[in-house]
Amino acid sequence: MIRLALAFTLLLAAPVFAAPPNVVLFIADDLGCRDLGCYGSTFYETPNLDRLAKQGAQFTNAYAACPVCSPSRAGLITGRYPQRTGVTDYIGAAQPDKWKRNTQLLPAPYAERLSLEEVTLAEVLKDKGFATFFAGKWHLGTEGFWPENQGFDVNMGGIDRGGPYGRGKYFTPYDNPRLPDGPPGEHLPDRLATEATKFIDANKTKPFLIYFPFYDVHTPLQSRADLQAKYEAKRQQLGLEPKFGKEPPRDVRLVQEHAVYAGMVEAMDAAVGKVLAKLDELGLAENTIVLFTSDNGGLSTSEGSPTSNLPYRGGKGWLYEGGIREPLLIRWPAKVKPGSTIDTPVCGIDLAPTLIDATGATTRPGQKLDGVSLLPVLTASGKLAERPLFWHYPHYGNQGGAPGAAMRLGDWKLIEWFEGKTELFNLATDISEKSDLAAQEPERVKTMLAQLKAWQADVGAKFPTPNADYDPSKPDGRGAAEPKAKAKGKGKAK
Repeated sequence: MIRLALAFTLLLAAPVFAAPPNVVLFIADDLGCRDLGCYGSTFYETPNLDRLAKQGAQFTNAYAACPVCSPSRAGLITGRYPQRTGVTDYIGAAQPDKWKRNTQLLPAPYAERLSLEEVTLAEVLKDKGFATFFAGKWHLGTEGFWPENQGFDVNMGGIDRGGPYGRGKYFTPYDNPRLPDGPPGEHLPDRLATEATKFIDANKTKPFLIYFPFYDVHTPLQSRADLQAKYEAKRQQLGLEPKFGKEPPRDVRLVQEHAVYAGMVEAMDAAVGKVLAKLDELGLAENTIVLFTSDNGGLSTSEGSPTSNLPYRGGKGWLYEGGIREPLLIRWPAKVKPGSTIDTPVCGIDLAPTLIDATGATTRPGQKLDGVSLLPVLTASGKLAERPLFWHYPHYGNQGGAPGAAMRLGDWKLIEWFEGKTELFNLATDISEKSDLAAQEPERVKTMLAQLKAWQADVGAKFPTPNADYDPSKPDGRGAAEPKAKAKGKGKAK
């Protein structure tokens, strides 16, 4: 009898294992690190994301895996460096055999789809019993390589396009084969958020993954008319004017004052808020992991140059901090202390390993992850060992940058430009990357270059080759800055 009573007591004292946490993963498109209020913007308004930062952890040294979209998305969804997947440029960029620009090098070839043999986060969580939902931008291959082929039960809007290029653009009609048109005036970010809330309602009794990579704030620059008017008035009230500097061969925007872009940022923030409100309504927020980040730096040197990334240098398409540094917010009330600030350098390839770890899922046999779980720093139970982070972009983007590779180790960052220059910066004292220390630190450069080359060999990195048709007497194919008239905050409202 005593033995039975003791056994019953031990049973009552045993830990109760909660269901795996739900996951909501938001990815903005072309959003700069400084484009949120919690990261220092005083022009754009992001109340929902600012609140998310206060409720969870805010990372101050977070990076995308590439300065352009498709590679970053491939790295994020697989937990692997993009170079292993072969997707190293935005899908749709010219391959070397089709190259027409007058540049010193021919870009390296790249894979135009995420192979079905790659294992995605959705597939791993689906193995664990998660319901999986996709809403937004995919841009990782043509039909047959869309989200429904990569582990997602539902696909709302994910196709081969890099932006909303239907007749209505950010408004219905979307002309998107995976997103039925809505009523007149319907706005894309709100529609996708609505679809996400419907999925949460339908799957509230089992674990779910919501993967919500926004089309916002990618071009075409188009805002709701009321939000554009709001920010035009705010710009006038604050006395803001467009101001540009030089990031040769382009001009670079130095002030955040673009009213259309600001309206797009706020609409994206409102969509985040709509999904978060549904979690609150259903009592699911406590055990739901919510993450928010972006796929590359803000667009500051091309296509309207709608935002400024200062104090970071450059922007989308560049290996400087403005091209790869990102916002990263993670909320998990059951585990993460509200208001945490985490300075550890992390990368988009870490998100899949983190979520696999947090949900208790198991990687598939032979699945190789380059990223690491961030749970030790998220739960304050430990630290991550110092490690190098790497980038390899052997292409000419549309924003003026040149092919190159980079690595960060501690406070030091090395950039090897494949046109023939190597730069070294100390980010602790020079976050704007103005002072190249390569000449003063030759041994450090040598050591870091050796580490970079060893990594490139390990991931099978491909390199650009000399362009036999390059004519130095003609204009550089990296391009001059766009006319200022196109870049002074003009855009379309609806």
